[in-house]
Amino acid sequence: MCRLIGYLGDNIRLHELLYQQEHSLYQQSYQPLELKSGVVCADGVGVGWYDEARKSFIYRNTIPLWNDPNLEELSQYVQSNCTLGYARLAGIGESLDISNCQPFRSGKLLFVHNGEIANFKQTLYRPIRDRLSDSTYHLIKGMTDSEHIFALLVDILQSSPESHLLSALQETVQELTDLAQKYDTTLSTNIIVTDGQAVAAIRYAYNTEAPTLYWSCDSVNNQSLTIASEPLSSNNWVAFAEQSTLWVEAESLVPKISLW
Repeated sequence: MCRLIGYLGDNIRLHELLYQQEHSLYQQSYQPLELKSGVVCADGVGVGWYDEARKSFIYRNTIPLWNDPNLEELSQYVQSNCTLGYARLAGIGESLDISNCQPFRSGKLLFVHNGEIANFKQTLYRPIRDRLSDSTYHLIKGMTDSEHIFALLVDILQSSPESHLLSALQETVQELTDLAQKYDTTLSTNIIVTDGQAVAAIRYAYNTEAPTLYWSCDSVNNQSLTIASEPLSSNNWVAFAEQSTLWVEAESLVPKISLW
């Protein structure tokens, strides 16, 4: 299982988010406390962010976060008000290839996923692809279930351009659940997705246990909301209930939580 982080709020340097916290994503990559499988997240690292014009950027590498001096250097320079981060633990049989590293991006959308579709190649690999338009089909560069889930989300948004990001995420997860029932497999989908102005997140599983996910608001040091696989500190973190969603917009930074 990978480790995820998402941030929306005042501008901060990426270094503060990725490295400086008490239990930062950097530390979670080599010393996770709530990993359900595996020992460390050594199979890649990624971070996505937006500039002041809301242009999205991504940095990805196939080496461990703790062994990536380039990211540490970059993170001390780059500032953003919206960031996603990721430390990868590859699934069985998945290659250490840059195309399999997150975040995934399409236009202004950035996306990270933690979880799995059991026996993905034998179950939902082909059914998901069969549901995609040509344009979203060709977005897929790697072989992970995560990227296929992202392509399905993009397809749903492109087919209904006025769709709300959270409702599109819920529709994606419902579609995956229907397929998991049909093809007799299990599904876990902790997802954080953003367009730079709002963040939608979900903790969800079908016929299995969902990985952990938490959120925290900080109104002392800055105005912000952070989502993470594990709490970054000992203060003010709230666990997502299973089958729950969070929606937050940059203008208000007030989280809206709902069971789903």
